[in-house]
Amino acid sequence: MNTFFRKFKIIWKDKGLRNSILITLGLLVIFRLLSAIPVPGVDRAHLASFIANNQFFGILNLFSGGGLSTLSIIMLGVGPYITASIIMQLLTMMIPSLKAMNQEEGEAGRRKFSQYSRLLAVPLAILQSFSLILVFQKQGIFVNMTSFGFLTAIVVAVAGSMFLMWIGEVMTEYGISNGISIIIFAGIVAALPTSLSQALFTFDVSQLPYFILFAVLGLLLILGVVVITEAERPIPVTYARQVRGSTTSGGVSTYVPLRVNQAGVIPIIFALSLLLIPQLLGNLITSLAHNSHLLSFGRALAGFQQTGWLYGVIYFVLVFAFTYFYTAVTFDPHQMSENLQKGGAFVPGIRPGLSTEQYLGTVVSRITLVGALFLSVIAVLPLVVRAITGITSIALGGTALLIVVSVILELIKKVDARVSMHEY
Repeated sequence: MNTFFRKFKIIWKDKGLRNSILITLGLLVIFRLLSAIPVPGVDRAHLASFIANNQFFGILNLFSGGGLSTLSIIMLGVGPYITASIIMQLLTMMIPSLKAMNQEEGEAGRRKFSQYSRLLAVPLAILQSFSLILVFQKQGIFVNMTSFGFLTAIVVAVAGSMFLMWIGEVMTEYGISNGISIIIFAGIVAALPTSLSQALFTFDVSQLPYFILFAVLGLLLILGVVVITEAERPIPVTYARQVRGSTTSGGVSTYVPLRVNQAGVIPIIFALSLLLIPQLLGNLITSLAHNSHLLSFGRALAGFQQTGWLYGVIYFVLVFAFTYFYTAVTFDPHQMSENLQKGGAFVPGIRPGLSTEQYLGTVVSRITLVGALFLSVIAVLPLVVRAITGITSIALGGTALLIVVSVILELIKKVDARVSMHEY
């Protein structure tokens, strides 16, 4: 407790750190205010019942920061920007110039790469807003919407998403951590009181053992997320001794930490995005089609909900595969081997060059197996618990828990680093 108050005192005295925290909190207040401003012409009661009875839009609402539940001006959240960033990362595997821009051209290259992601987010936001507003219009959620009102709603939704993306980047630059992650984290946390109140309102004494089981499993999951997120595989590295005149350098032994879960939560988000595409297309076809065959096809796609073993198996496989794929995008054994060799470093017992590259690739593949299995289990665990207990009012584990714990850990690290710098 004394340590906590000592750190709090240091944080308050450090003007730079205090301003970063205040900027982050102020931008979060703006974000929550924007999420309460609805697009004109929305039937709030009809919307609430529709979202509550549709798992597909419930998931979209989670990643929009709660903005979709009120059809606010930021109903899309940062989803288009996240999707654009993922697509750009995947394109680096196929376009060498993009890979060089992101990894080899320094800060200027990364800024240019980020600009491409922002530009790609605009058409994605237009497509997503058009699809969602059309579906909601066909469901009667928009009252007396004209063509001009439809176009206005699309423009407002796209502008809101771009503004929220800008808030996230300002938060990243002037705040204390990654702004996009904090926005998603704030949206998830803001939805907790509503979820808990619904669970208490529908509470049945006969379900008490299940709720106790949820609490125990929740604590175990938090422990597991912390352990896997913080787990590292140290690769020992020795720098060759160099003598230049009377100066001796090198001869130092250290290690390179390789994280067990290098991909973070990205594989789950990307797998979820792919699984949402058939449902979004199904809702669109159902809303637009008049042919009976098309209607049947659209209903079949829209019915691909989070139920059934097929959905769970596909979800598990996608998360597992994308964990390996995204790790391959972000970690290049060849480049690390070259950097070690250029710096006069080597792994003890391993020849520099190709042998070091193969060794690093083997180690990364083995530790990624643990991370991929963990992410896959975390992703499908709520589906398993829901199938066993039949309780849908509590979403145990999953992406939300992983994001919340990961963001909290990152915030603690950032604040501790800034406090350590102040003490030095």
